[in-house]
Amino acid sequence: MRNRLRIALMSYGAEGLAELHAPCAAAGHELVAYVCAPSAAEAAPDGALGQLPPGPDLLIPHSATDLAGALARHRPDLVVCNGFPWKLSAEALRVPRLGVLNIHPSLLPRHRGPMPIHWAIRQGDPETGVTIHWMDESFDTGRILVQRGGVELPDDLDGDSVFAEIQILSSELLSEALELAAAGHAGSEQGQEGASYEGTMGPQNAVIDWSASRREVHDLVRTFRFGLFPVPGPLAVVGGRWVAVLKSSTEMS
Repeated sequence: MRNRLRIALMSYGAEGLAELHAPCAAAGHELVAYVCAPSAAEAAPDGALGQLPPGPDLLIPHSATDLAGALARHRPDLVVCNGFPWKLSAEALRVPRLGVLNIHPSLLPRHRGPMPIHWAIRQGDPETGVTIHWMDESFDTGRILVQRGGVELPDDLDGDSVFAEIQILSSELLSEALELAAAGHAGSEQGQEGASYEGTMGPQNAVIDWSASRREVHDLVRTFRFGLFPVPGPLAVVGGRWVAVLKSSTEMS
């Protein structure tokens, strides 16, 4: 095929790599490597990584230095990254001929960082979306290749449904991004209007402050309902005892 690329895929684990594989393979590109971080490899169920579509080598680097060297041996034209837990070094970013594409589940430049959907809910955003951008040496600041919103964050949201929409949209946009990347598109600079960066949600986000507005409390509870937390809901003192708040409403009873 014209502009057939050698592509390495990087993600948090087997599921993420399989999701990246489908649009790349459908476009006729050559998949040369899967890259998974050691922590994800150790946590994967027996055989999960081995059940990935055959062909590409599986790389589990021990350090950023190992990553750059391992990628270089596979001579990729392009690297596609989705949810990889390490910040890539300048050396690793220089390995692929075209660069590294990153799939980020927010409407950049809003909600840069590792938990963009959670922060969108926490801050009361009515919707979110997906951005595919060229990766640079900072977090989620590279030039945007494709972007689309429309993933609603309703008041009574369901985490599984939101994730499913994000996955479908990511796959659709990756197909578009691969065509643009193969054609040499540099993408568009991110503006600074509305730009934000948020880190992970720590213990300070797990306790309800009753002095906050009704909407802020409700959005915190909604964020915990979305998932990925070790406790079932934010904690609060109610009637003199600590409880986990599982559901809330802004309606007056």
